[in-house]
Amino acid sequence: MNLIVIIAATLVAGIGSVWLAALLLRVGVRSGSGGVNSQHLLSLAAGALLATAFMHLLPEAFESRIEPARLFGALLFGLVFFFLLDKAELWHHGHEHHHGNPVPGPVGHKAGEHAHDHDHGHDHGHSHSHAPRSGGGWAVLTGDSVHCFGDGILIASAFIADMRLGLVAAIAVLAHEVPHHIGDLVVLRQSSANQRAALIKVSLAGTMTMLGGIVGWWLVDQLHGWLPYFLVLASSSFVYVALADLIPQLQKRLPARQTAAQIAWLVVGIALVTLVSRLAHGEHDHGHAEHGHAEHGHAHEGEGAPAHKD
Repeated sequence: MNLIVIIAATLVAGIGSVWLAALLLRVGVRSGSGGVNSQHLLSLAAGALLATAFMHLLPEAFESRIEPARLFGALLFGLVFFFLLDKAELWHHGHEHHHGNPVPGPVGHKAGEHAHDHDHGHDHGHSHSHAPRSGGGWAVLTGDSVHCFGDGILIASAFIADMRLGLVAAIAVLAHEVPHHIGDLVVLRQSSANQRAALIKVSLAGTMTMLGGIVGWWLVDQLHGWLPYFLVLASSSFVYVALADLIPQLQKRLPARQTAAQIAWLVVGIALVTLVSRLAHGEHDHGHAEHGHAEHGHAHEGEGAPAHKD
């Protein structure tokens, strides 16, 4: 049953985020007023990732009997590991959204992506920074596929620890992949006039989340004693993406009203994850309560009977 749920959740997080990104592009993603504000998407994603890491994954990992010093060491290892993947241009695939002042140099699309400055004022009302390189579209898809595969492993680890934890992790991945896929679609549409082909290519990269989920389910099942370390590794991934990718794109001098909106959407991301967790936790507790009542009833019926061992 766990595997079916993991496959469903990873498909929603992987492909669902691509289709949601395409829908937002159709509606119009903007850095200014009107349309869907890209800064709000980034703030929402950052809040969801940080809340999932610090309020759910890490507490679950620290409930184990493993020494906290070891888990903190694993957290440090994870942060350094994802930094090294970032340097290898395999993990960090941020997309720079700004207000028309191009950021010089290859900032923004790091997974081997193009870094040419172009303004979409007539199209989407926002700018992306990508560094032109031949075959960059395939580089984008390669980096995206690696990242999606890793996300699938992390989602599977969370589901194996606890069903509601997996649900929260899947929603956090969905939230942070939407702004990334918006950038992927924009890059691929620059290199190809066929928008449907761009959507298909990015969707195929999104299916790697499901493959990662299946591999993660098998791997964690084989190494169940290492589950707390997998959860800490998932936390380090979420924290790294939020602090090294999303939040730096929000650190710009903006009017007080736009700054307040960024903060508000960050809080919305945290609140969304908390709400989903509470709802799932309520169902989880209700199920346990019914199970407990059933066991209690059986105990009364079988009073005086010898204890049964499996």
